[in-house]
Amino acid sequence: MFQPNMFETHHHLLDTSHKSDDDDDELGKLRDDDFETKSGTETMEAPSGDDQDPNQRSKKKRYHRHTQRQIQEMEAFFKECPHPDDKQRKELSRELGLEPLQVKFWFQNKRTQMKAQHERHENSILKSENEKLRAENNRYKEALSNATCPNCGGPAALGEMSFDEQHLRIENARLREEIDRISGIAAKYVGKPLTSYSHLSSHVPSRSLDLGVGNFGVQSGFVGEMYGGNDLFRSITGPTDAEKPMIVELAVAAMEELVRMTQAGEPLWVSSDNSTEILNEEEYLRTFPRGIGPKPLGLKTEASRESVVVIMNHISLVEILMDVNRWSSVFCGIVSRAMTLEVLSTGVAGNYNGALQVMTAEFQVPSPLVPTRENYFVRYCKQHADGTWAVVDVSLDNLRPSPISRSRRRPSGCLIQELPNGYAKVVWVEHVEVDDRAVHNIYRPLVNSGIAFGAKRWVATLDRKCERLASSMANNIPAGDLCVITTAEGRKSMLKLAERMAVSFCTGVGASTAHAWTTLSAAGSDDVRVMTRKSMDDPGRPPGIVLSAATSFWIPVPPKRVFDFLRDENSRSEWDILSNGGLVQEMAHIANGRDPGNCVSLLRVNSANSSQSNMLILQESCTDSTGSYVIYAPVDVVAMNVVLSGGDPDYVALLPSGFAILPDGPGLNGGGIVEVGSGGSLLTVAFQILVDSVPTAKLSLGSVATVNSLIKCTVERIRAAVMCDNA
Repeated sequence: MFQPNMFETHHHLLDTSHKSDDDDDELGKLRDDDFETKSGTETMEAPSGDDQDPNQRSKKKRYHRHTQRQIQEMEAFFKECPHPDDKQRKELSRELGLEPLQVKFWFQNKRTQMKAQHERHENSILKSENEKLRAENNRYKEALSNATCPNCGGPAALGEMSFDEQHLRIENARLREEIDRISGIAAKYVGKPLTSYSHLSSHVPSRSLDLGVGNFGVQSGFVGEMYGGNDLFRSITGPTDAEKPMIVELAVAAMEELVRMTQAGEPLWVSSDNSTEILNEEEYLRTFPRGIGPKPLGLKTEASRESVVVIMNHISLVEILMDVNRWSSVFCGIVSRAMTLEVLSTGVAGNYNGALQVMTAEFQVPSPLVPTRENYFVRYCKQHADGTWAVVDVSLDNLRPSPISRSRRRPSGCLIQELPNGYAKVVWVEHVEVDDRAVHNIYRPLVNSGIAFGAKRWVATLDRKCERLASSMANNIPAGDLCVITTAEGRKSMLKLAERMAVSFCTGVGASTAHAWTTLSAAGSDDVRVMTRKSMDDPGRPPGIVLSAATSFWIPVPPKRVFDFLRDENSRSEWDILSNGGLVQEMAHIANGRDPGNCVSLLRVNSANSSQSNMLILQESCTDSTGSYVIYAPVDVVAMNVVLSGGDPDYVALLPSGFAILPDGPGLNGGGIVEVGSGGSLLTVAFQILVDSVPTAKLSLGSVATVNSLIKCTVERIRAAVMCDNA
C-alpha cells in the first residue's frame, strides 16, 4: 500500500558547449533590443584596394531576402547542426543558390537569436522564483510574529512552530540555494552578474541536534528542526595557501607513523578478549612522542588493528580508497557521507603514488542512538620501495582548533600488499580520539569494545564488498540464480539497483545528517525518531512527502537468529504489515558472497488484496562478523522489468526500509553475555514511507502518528516471533 509510483523527470540543459568562430562572441554581446531577426542576410560591399578613395569611408549596404525554401532548408539543418563547418556551409550554399558567406551569417544570426531567447527565458524563471521566495518569506515572518505558546499564551519559541511554518523555513532554504545556483549558471553564460538573493536569508539560527540518552534531543512541544543543521559539513572550507605546506609535512609524518604501526608487534599492540589487537597507549606515547599534539580534554582514545586477505587487485583497492564517491559507497554502513575539499596532488606516473587530498567525512553506526563522528583530515597515498601501498588519514584540527570538536583522527589507514592471483593483504589501523558520552547506554559496550568504529568493522566490510564486486563481475552464473533474469546485463542491473538501495538506507538509518531531513516530534514517544523530507526532482525517489522512522532496541537473541528470521521470505508475513499476511514468493536470487546470507532477491507478494497482487519487493541481505543488514524496497513492476532486461536502474524510484543487526557488547547484564556476538542483538528498524505524492502538501500530525504506530507494531511482532522461536 506504500508502493512508490514511477515518475518522469525532465532535464533542462544550457546548450553553451560550442564556441564556433570569433563572430559568435561579438554577436553574443548584442543586447536584446538591438537585435532583430530577419529572413535574409546583409552583405557589405566596398571598393577594391586599388579603387578605394582614402577620404571615402562609406560602404554600400545590400540586403538580400531569402526565399521560403531557403529558410526552411537552413532551419531544418540548424536543428541537426547549429555549427556547420566550412564544407557543410559550401554544400548548403550550392544547394540553395546562396553565397557561403550568406549561409555563415544566417547561422550566426540564428545562434544569436536562440541565445537571446534563452536569456529572456532564464530571466523569466529567476523573476518567478524570486517572487515566490519573497511571498513565502513574508508569510513565514508573519507566522512567526503571530505565533503563541499553547500553554502560556505568550510568544512561541522556535521549537514550538507548527509543521507548516517549519516546512516553510526548510523550503526557503532550498529555494535560496536553487536561486543562487541558477544565478551562478546564468551569470557564467550570459556574461553579467544577476541579482543577489542573500538579503532574503532567514535570520533564525539553526539548532543542532543533541542526541541525549533515550530521547533523541526532542524537547517537549518541539515539532521540527533541521537535523544536524549546524554541522562541520556546512562550515568547513578548503585549506589556505599558508596551511598547505603544514598539511604536506603532517601527511608525510602520518605516513611514517602508520607504516610503523602496521608492522609493530608487542608491546605497542596487545590482543583483546574479542581477538582484536588494541593499542597500548603508554607505549604509543613513548614510541611517537610528537604526533599531532596532546589529547584534548574530554576525549578518549580508540585504537585497533586488523588484517584481512581480500579478493581484489591491490591497485583497484587503492583506486577505491582515493575516489571519495567509491570509498563512501563501499563503506556506506560506516561512512554516511564524505567530500573532497581540495586535491593538493594527483600523484605521479599516472597513478595515485603521492596523491594528497583534503577531505571531510562523517562516520556512523547504523542506529539513531549513536552520534556520528565528523572529521576534517588529509588523505595521503604512497607506494613504498618494497611495492606495498599505504593510504593514511590524519586530522587537521590542529590547524583550525575548535572548542566543539568531538572527534579527531590520529594517523589511521591501511597498508596494502599485492598477493598472487589478484588478491591483496590489507592491514588496517584505526586510531581516533573521541567524546562518546552521548552514546546510548545499550550501545556503549559495543562502542567500547572497538567493534562499532574499529578496524575490525572496516576490514569485515571491505572483505564482504570485495566478494560482492567479484560476484557481480562473474560470468559463470549458476542456472538457479537466473529465474526471471535472462541475461548477464539484467543480473548486473539488478545488483546495481540493490547497491543504490543499500547506500540510501545506510545514509538515512543512523544519526547522519546526510539528507537534510527535518526531525519531528515522535508523537509523545521517546524511543522512535521520525523525520520528513520533500522529494521533488530526485529521479531515484518518488515525488512527494516522505516520512522516515527509526528505532533501536536490545533483544536477548543471537544476531544470526534475528538475521535469518528477517531475511527468510517464508517468515515475512509474521512481521511485514506491507505483505498483509499474503504468501511471499522468491522470483529471483543472486548470491554475492561465500555466506549464504549474502544475496539479492526479488520477491512477489501474493496478497489476498487484488490491488497488491502485483507488488514486487527488492531485498538485499548481507552479513559479516561485525553486523548484518536486511534492506528492502517495494518496486514498480514495469520499472523492474526494464532492470531485469538490462536497462538503466538509476531511474527506478526506491524508498528503502529494513534492519541493521549488531552484536551487543561484552559485560552487558540481562542476557548472560560473555563475548561479543555470543549473546543478544542490537536491532535497528527503519521505514521510509511516501505519505503524500504532492510535494507541496502539508504534513499532518496524523501521518506522523500512523508511521509511529507502524514501526512500533513491527517491533512488537519481531520481538514476539524471535523470542518465541528462541525459547
